[in-house]
Amino acid sequence: MTRFVPFERVVPVMLLGILTACTAPSPESTDSAASVEAPATTSGPPVFTVDPTWPRPLPNNWILGSVTGVFVDSRDHVWIAHLPETLTPEEAAAVQDPPLATCCVPAPTILEIDADGELVRGWGDPADDISVYPRNPHGLFVDHNDFVWTGTFRHHRVMKFTREGEHVMTIGKYDETGGSEDTTLLGGPAGVWVDPEDNEVFISDGYANHRVIVFNAESGEYLRHWGAYGEAPDDDAVVNEAPDPDAPPSRQFSNVHGLIGSSDGRIYVTDRRNNRIQAFEQDGTFLAERIIEPRTLASGSAFVLSFSNDPEQKWLYMADGTNHKVWILNRENLEVVGAFGQGGHQLGHLLRPHGMSSDSHGNLYVGEASTGRRVQKFLVSGGH
Repeated sequence: MTRFVPFERVVPVMLLGILTACTAPSPESTDSAASVEAPATTSGPPVFTVDPTWPRPLPNNWILGSVTGVFVDSRDHVWIAHLPETLTPEEAAAVQDPPLATCCVPAPTILEIDADGELVRGWGDPADDISVYPRNPHGLFVDHNDFVWTGTFRHHRVMKFTREGEHVMTIGKYDETGGSEDTTLLGGPAGVWVDPEDNEVFISDGYANHRVIVFNAESGEYLRHWGAYGEAPDDDAVVNEAPDPDAPPSRQFSNVHGLIGSSDGRIYVTDRRNNRIQAFEQDGTFLAERIIEPRTLASGSAFVLSFSNDPEQKWLYMADGTNHKVWILNRENLEVVGAFGQGGHQLGHLLRPHGMSSDSHGNLYVGEASTGRRVQKFLVSGGH
């Protein structure tokens, strides 16, 4: 097994077109504002340019709250999960009692938008029964059978729906948790990925628990789980404080957040507060890790992951919701080769990127939580 140590150097990538991106600094110069243009080539990492025309405005005076999940399905439709409850009364003025103004209205919690940026459908209403409503959705995945999966991180369950929003199955129980060794209950699930070969659903169970757990995606039957380094999770051993960057990495997951499976059968997991990615075989065998921006405090650097669209999935992208950027890694060795983005609300800036997915052309869609509350499309060039 190979373990990768923190990177020593980052090659900056330039965000071209409408905006000038913040380049990826080396750890020795994290305060540097200098930028160096990296031209799009066929041998270097991808270059991303923001698309100012996507998406189209939502109908019905709908407005997004904090975006907690983004996924692009096989039709290149972009699915979005967000938190309507994060909107202020001034933002959702039309639904106050009495209405404060003519706009706006919280959008349904789950939205489907086509490749042109037009709304296809939305479902999930806070007025619905909580047994079928994806309250506080977190993470989003559309599987090979067109079922839509989302976690409910505050309420310890993962829910499966049809594209039209019909509830099919729930894993876990509302507001019940039993710790990281429990095989029935979940604890703060954050991310979902379904293997199209075996129809197994992998869940990053990480806001309360500290593990990856796997179920049969059809029946909901428990199959297996593991903690950091493929070892048994130990909730009592988890340190909730920010890690010491000069100490050995923790043997336990902290906040297991993002999770994605590759075409060659590997599982990549973000351990958010521990500022790292870990890679595994699907049986939980540990393969490698990479620590990214080890001195990041607060929520940590490692939020969610996506792959490039080439057959080898050469590039691994990691959204960093604390440093407000997207890192680009070589998937083969988890070496960081670049980054794009900077904190802010302007076009192409990123404010707490929290959901991310790529389409069949390699373009990236990045959703922003906290007060970002939007999804932006970044067009890809180079990187092949």
